[in-house]
Amino acid sequence: MDLSPLQRDRYKYMPRLPEILKKDVGSICIEKGTATESISDQAALKEMFPSTYGMPITRLVEGPNADASKIINVGVVLSGGQAPGGHNVIAGLFDGIKAGNPDSKLYGFLGGPSGLVEDKKIEITSGYLAEYRNTGGFDIIGSGRTKLESEEQFNTSLEVCRKNNITAIVIIGGDDSNTNAAMLAEYFKSKDAGVQVIGCPKTIDGDLKNEHIETSFGFDTATKTYSELIGNIQRDANSAKKYWHFIKLMGRSASHICLECALQTQPTYAVISEEVEKNRTSLSEIVDNIADIVVKRAANNENFGVVLVPEGLIEFIPEMGMLISEVNDMLAEKGDYYNTLHTFEDQAEWINKNLSKDSSYAFSSLPSNIQRQLLMDRDPHGNVQVSRIETEILLIDMVESKLAELKSEGKYSGLFSHQHHFFGYEGRCAFPSNFDADYCYGLGYTAFILISGGLSGYMSSVKNLSKPSSEWIAGGIPVTMMMNLEVRHGRNKPVIKKALVEMDKTPFKTFASSRKKWAEKTSFRYPGAIQYYGPDEICNAPTVTLKLEHE
Repeated sequence: MDLSPLQRDRYKYMPRLPEILKKDVGSICIEKGTATESISDQAALKEMFPSTYGMPITRLVEGPNADASKIINVGVVLSGGQAPGGHNVIAGLFDGIKAGNPDSKLYGFLGGPSGLVEDKKIEITSGYLAEYRNTGGFDIIGSGRTKLESEEQFNTSLEVCRKNNITAIVIIGGDDSNTNAAMLAEYFKSKDAGVQVIGCPKTIDGDLKNEHIETSFGFDTATKTYSELIGNIQRDANSAKKYWHFIKLMGRSASHICLECALQTQPTYAVISEEVEKNRTSLSEIVDNIADIVVKRAANNENFGVVLVPEGLIEFIPEMGMLISEVNDMLAEKGDYYNTLHTFEDQAEWINKNLSKDSSYAFSSLPSNIQRQLLMDRDPHGNVQVSRIETEILLIDMVESKLAELKSEGKYSGLFSHQHHFFGYEGRCAFPSNFDADYCYGLGYTAFILISGGLSGYMSSVKNLSKPSSEWIAGGIPVTMMMNLEVRHGRNKPVIKKALVEMDKTPFKTFASSRKKWAEKTSFRYPGAIQYYGPDEICNAPTVTLKLEHE
């Protein structure tokens, strides 16, 4: 294989570990705390998870662990979208298993959860794994978005495990994937099947986190990658002094990526979806805010800027959220008739005629290209594919119209030149930062210790992450304690509650205290590329969000 020098060097990198994981696996045991409860809906969730509800938080401590040396077969699944560091979770899991007993085996199920159901797998060996250590992507075994949630799937999964003498499954995924892992763990335990299930917290969006899961893996690398690109664009904007750049960033359900990138780069303007929802800010108000900044900066001879927009913003704007909800419901109920309408004009007319008055007004006010995106192919659940709506272009079009209006009134005389960008895939498979390489390896290694301790229905946890790795704390968190009930397709379903940006926490407050200054006077910061060699404060620093949350 023709490798780049960095690729060759990263293969050799030895991830830093919490002190407890540096010990012989036979001398690492599990300390259990007090019983836990779910975030809400305690009675209902206890009934749904009678075998796994209320389990204690655990911590890895020094002590005898005779079971660590048992020969075991473990299966691992990558689920959902890619995130930097996934390969290192598998590497940590593999090394832990082999440290316990060299005759133990790790099987990787191919293509995500469907590989488990269909018994499509490979044995992961040291030679095979060597080409993936400390690298980005999920290509070692592939991923998928199949949901494990039916009894038929659970039965089939159990048959596959018994056929291959697999006694533990590690599912690496986000909130939905780990919810499904908890359901699988409950099923196996209720059947006394002898198969454990452990989850690992993955998502670059950063919305799988709490007191014990301080960050999901991949968030560090992705936000640093995006921030480098934003910084590059800001340097160009500050050099050319003639363009307004509108940059859409990943993050449908939460704005953690947008907030972290804003803290790293200090853009001219950044929208935080959760604030928009809390204040019930309308689309026209957002447009007016941006237009006002454009006018003021032009008057100061700074007719350029950078605007950051979260991917899911449009659903948080009150009138747009209502519109999307009505469209989703309408097409779910009358989708067959809608599909007989073959032109966009006929589709738009039928949709508009059946909307409420407010939603009809909102739909009619949108540029035709955005209307088309609202009505294009649905996702597998029949909903609008929000990620395909070009919110950044919508804002550009509406700001341009507002500025034309101001120009006709003699309130603006500048030229609004603009560019638009969407940073998504650029961050999902980047070479993991040292932080993510270390964190992920620790998550995988911890998963093995949890397995050796007989646990199931837990998520691997490594916390105290704002400190040096030697002070990190490894353990396990029962997944049910992160759950609540949400209505999905008309039924109450157990789900891990998404963590949204909170207005009263230090990261948002820090952003809010500075954004007026950033808007009025160019204050760009240029983070540069991720560094792998050099001083700790450059190479091993966590995200700004993580540092602020633990000051």
